[in-house]
Amino acid sequence: MALTKVLLTVNTYPLPSRSYDELVCTAGILEDGSWIRIYPVPLSFLLGQKIAGKMKSFKYNWIEIDIEERSDDFRPESYSPKNYNFKDLKVLERIDTKSNWYLRKQFCLKEVYTNFEKLIEESKEPNYKSLATFKPTEIIGMDIEPDEREWKNEWKELRKQGDLFNQEKKPEILIPKLPYKFFYKFKDETGKQRRLMIEDWEIGALYWNSLRSTEGNESKALNLVKNRYEKEFLEKNEVYFFVGTTKQWHMRKAPNPFVIIGLFYPLKDPQTKLF
Repeated sequence: MALTKVLLTVNTYPLPSRSYDELVCTAGILEDGSWIRIYPVPLSFLLGQKIAGKMKSFKYNWIEIDIEERSDDFRPESYSPKNYNFKDLKVLERIDTKSNWYLRKQFCLKEVYTNFEKLIEESKEPNYKSLATFKPTEIIGMDIEPDEREWKNEWKELRKQGDLFNQEKKPEILIPKLPYKFFYKFKDETGKQRRLMIEDWEIGALYWNSLRSTEGNESKALNLVKNRYEKEFLEKNEVYFFVGTTKQWHMRKAPNPFVIIGLFYPLKDPQTKLF
């Protein structure tokens, strides 16, 4: 595929895996509106660039990068950077939120699914679709469940073997393990209720920021997260899901291999037709 222009729309929260390559991945949209997954990427890329003393995310930036298809991944959207140090990366213009995300909508909402069963069918052979934009008919609420508080020992040991992320020697400190799992409950146009885990970087960052602002009170921090996703978003925003499959469950032909890897949330505008 060589040098490719990509609009970055998704950064996932790093998760432990037996496959070193899958600890961090990012996804975006090509100029024709089709999806692409790029992994692995360095943690510094996930965090963005420092501007005026603050870290700025690359999200909704156009970039140019030299990529190649992954021979070990059957999902057609999956690619790898040819140069893992990203020395060939060009950061281009950023798409802003003017006119209620008008320009972002032109790319992110070119193809929107409203029937989740149809999306699951397209994830099967021969299409193996693994990335999409989905619009729920109704978001019912959020579930939060306790999770393991420490990374698996095998992942810690794996990280000691090399430093793909070019950061400190203790990645478990840099990338703290989220002690909770977050889910959205929703319905699609058929009326069927479903539940998907939210695995994007933003919800993890929101939890840690909320924990700091509440001086370590987890209950209050979780209430802030829930208020943001269950009240503020649903009252003020038109919420779309960016969904993607996990390689493991897609290979196993799980009944539903998708998770939420990001949200697209322009403000509600009753005067404008949905894109």
